[in-house]
Amino acid sequence: MSENYFLSRKSCRNFKDEKISEKEIENIVTQASKAPTCGNMQLYSVIVTEDKDKKKALANYHFNQPAAVTAPIILTICADFNRFNRWCKINEADAGYDNFHSFIVSMTDAIIFAQQLMTIAELQGYGTCYLGTVNYNAKEISELLKLPELVIPVASLAIGLPAIKGEETHRLPIKGILHKEFYVELTDSEIKEIFKIHDENPDNKKFLEETGKDNLAQVFAEIRYPKDLNEKVSESFYNLLKEKGF
Repeated sequence: MSENYFLSRKSCRNFKDEKISEKEIENIVTQASKAPTCGNMQLYSVIVTEDKDKKKALANYHFNQPAAVTAPIILTICADFNRFNRWCKINEADAGYDNFHSFIVSMTDAIIFAQQLMTIAELQGYGTCYLGTVNYNAKEISELLKLPELVIPVASLAIGLPAIKGEETHRLPIKGILHKEFYVELTDSEIKEIFKIHDENPDNKKFLEETGKDNLAQVFAEIRYPKDLNEKVSESFYNLLKEKGF
């Protein structure tokens, strides 16, 4: 593995109509399972959705974005304390994992696992794309995938052979994210400077033209991820946590 992979990686949103063998998926997941995990508890599970009808239903909960529709497989990575909790109960251990802290621990395990899974898949020639919509319809996804108590979907990956090359991603300059010894708040002018890479992106400029907003920050805060939507999703996800026993 070289740093060129990380510096040049791109998300894939359009896939060839070619299957991935069960053996290959198992190989990728096996390698990903070597990811760091809290106390070696491996508090995650991954659901493979390949059946066309089931994938169509799942893609609908991801708002039918191109990556979800065209990918031959969607992987739903779940924070999973169910398996470990049952192991404790079977062995008459006094398990106490029905709380928010336990969810955070299992979610962290699941996200680390998901990222390693993504990297391994891409290094083997597959394209991937995180479906950031998993939180928006977590309850519906949970019902579709028949997730039991203490299991919550926290990440979704579309995976397959790329139909076209992904577009290069632009990121904030390192000055905006790297701090030494302690957190240093940037000045207003420094904030504006590091976000220039987003402001000057041609696709983002189109957003301004289409929305009539004065700047990109307004597009994000008032249209793409507005407060009322954030609060609605927060309430729905919190209710799901309680329903699943956390």
